[in-house]
Amino acid sequence: MSGGDQEPGRYYVGVDVGTGSVRAALVDQRGVLLAFADQPINKWEPQFSHHEQSSEDIWAACCVVTKKVVQGIDVNQVRGLGFDATCSLVVLDKQFHPLPVNLEGDSRRNIIMWLDHRAVSQVHRINETQHSVLQYVGGVMSVEMQAPKLLWLKENLRETCWDKAGHFFDLPDFLSWKATGVTARSLCSLVCKWTYSAEKGWDDSFWKTIGLEDFVADNYSKIGVIGADVRGHGLSCEGQPVTSRLAVICGTSSCHMGISRDPIFVPGVWGPYFSAMVPGFWLNEGGQSVTGKLIDHMVQGHAAFPELQAKAAARCQSVYAYLNSHLDLIKKAQPVGFLTVDLHVWPDFHGNRSPLADLTLKGMVTGLKLSQDLDDLAILYLATVQAIAFGTRLIIEAMEAAGHSVSTLFLCGGLSKNPLFVQMHADITGMPVILSQEVESVLVGAAILGACASGDFASVQEAMAKMSKVGKVVFPRLEDKRYYDKKYKVFLKLVEHQKEYAAIMKGD
Repeated sequence: MSGGDQEPGRYYVGVDVGTGSVRAALVDQRGVLLAFADQPINKWEPQFSHHEQSSEDIWAACCVVTKKVVQGIDVNQVRGLGFDATCSLVVLDKQFHPLPVNLEGDSRRNIIMWLDHRAVSQVHRINETQHSVLQYVGGVMSVEMQAPKLLWLKENLRETCWDKAGHFFDLPDFLSWKATGVTARSLCSLVCKWTYSAEKGWDDSFWKTIGLEDFVADNYSKIGVIGADVRGHGLSCEGQPVTSRLAVICGTSSCHMGISRDPIFVPGVWGPYFSAMVPGFWLNEGGQSVTGKLIDHMVQGHAAFPELQAKAAARCQSVYAYLNSHLDLIKKAQPVGFLTVDLHVWPDFHGNRSPLADLTLKGMVTGLKLSQDLDDLAILYLATVQAIAFGTRLIIEAMEAAGHSVSTLFLCGGLSKNPLFVQMHADITGMPVILSQEVESVLVGAAILGACASGDFASVQEAMAKMSKVGKVVFPRLEDKRYYDKKYKVFLKLVEHQKEYAAIMKGD
């Protein structure tokens, strides 16, 4: 604590609700992280493609981690609290009690998670309408958005859920309501996942066309009164226009956020969304449905995983830190990326969000051998990381073909802590990757929103300038460009072949 006649310390709390855990940080006015805590949260998968959580469980976890990070601090000095969370759907009744989103009638499980794919037939019917609002979500709506999930509830859980529902929240807006008692929704949530337009408001004809006229009738009171305009944050990058940066938030899944002064319509990429992230700019959001989850899936399913766990534990390392060092051991004289010269992965094990917008696509691996040792596991891990980076390259190329001009990547989220993941993104896109000085940059971002809400800063931009700083810049190994260009050709062939196989199987 500062002494004398200096201003007493001012602190902000950032809370990040991910797919598997809630994390919190105490941050000071300079953006320095002073305390950190995390808490796992429950997930249910009652049947394939159904993924559910509990809003009460998540809120309890938020309370636990927040209390931990403010221990020893005068709470009067905590000036603001900011949340970020997955775009999962929370369902409450008119008295704000949880309602079941499942066939079992378990009201604890009142959240349909972002990665839930139960509403496949609903999203097909919505896309068949070819309604004009769809041009603002890349031409076709994703099964991960809220409209198909709402329609599924109406068609499948009419009596136990739909007819009793009083409030549908995007998870971050639910957290804001729990913290403040205010039901107002954020512009970011409604624009990006609910088809709201910052310029025109709700489009009544869309909801009536898809069979959800209920919302129009009650003046949209169940899904959102616009209130606090909660916007995201970026980092300053000298000498380049803000529109040349692509922010990649990479955790269980990945989001690719690019902005433009004028609306750019990118087939298969969500948006353009006006003022959803940066005031006055249009946002396009690409994404990969599984990234961190895919890496875990590939590594944990390999026969050598128990050996990997034992060796990593013996060194007090994470399994990924151990794999990275193991790759350095086996690469010999060649660059590490060259170990996958004959092993290639197509990463859409949970369908493709962008830019192909095809949830029927599957994962592919070519080049498998009979060996099941640790070398084999490490190289499969590397090929998976590379596949995710090639997916990012494909999204960037789609955005650039439509009119974006991207020259720099900004990475944050859990996977940005993995140096191999970062280097592969630089090498495969051919662009420098900028990392925040604070490793937990997502939490600092949430705290920045809390700092702005406190009134201590005049704007989000001022809070960003004072509280976020560029740390490391990772440059691409341009001498390896030819190799990655060849692997990228194979990457594109994989999906081309998968579509051919599907056509053969559907034919006579």
